Amino acid sequence: MNQRPHSIIAIPLALAAALALGACDPLSIAVGGGAVTGVAASQERGIKHAANDTSLKLGISDRLLKKDLNLFGKVSVTVVESRVLLTGAVRSDADRDEATRLAWLAEGVREEMNEIQVTNDGDFADIGRDAWITTRLKAQMLTDREVSDINYSVETVNGVVYLMGIAQNAAELARVTDHARTISGVRRVVSHVVLKTDPRRQKL
Repeated sequence: MNQRPHSIIAIPLALAAALALGACDPLSIAVGGGAVTGVAASQERGIKHAANDTSLKLGISDRLLKKDLNLFGKVSVTVVESRVLLTGAVRSDADRDEATRLAWLAEGVREEMNEIQVTNDGDFADIGRDAWITTRLKAQMLTDREVSDINYSVETVNGVVYLMGIAQNAAELARVTDHARTISGVRRVVSHVVLKTDPRRQKL
């Protein structure tokens, strides 16, 4: 039987972390810190990279927020081993370019993939559909014992699924991609996943 770190373990840990973020007492902070550490330790990127990625994401998000609240609300930031993926939908090329510029200002960014869509399309129904696609894909990955789902991040914008993370091998990545393509409403799958053995992976 294939043994792998599974996000079924990470779910209660992540929940504990989320609850802790809403509290300020020392016990809650300790629980939250332990939960985050537990999740990070199970991921392929490890604790040091996870901490560094979190810092980068917060830094980029802070720059977006300070620049434009609307831009902050429309752009999602995903960071894996200092590789930054920007997704979302904005109304102009200028907004897309500004998000790119702000992301590069964060110290430590090694690579940036700007997948922000410039479009006037999209409404609450589309947002709901995208959320359903993301949830469905994560559920399929969770129940697939050939996939280390904890190493993947998923974002869906206007029916386009964006994958980010670290695959154990090409076969695993193919399974994840195939899962995404079979979900109703998915128009396209864009992968920025790297293989575990990829020499481009940064070492800390």
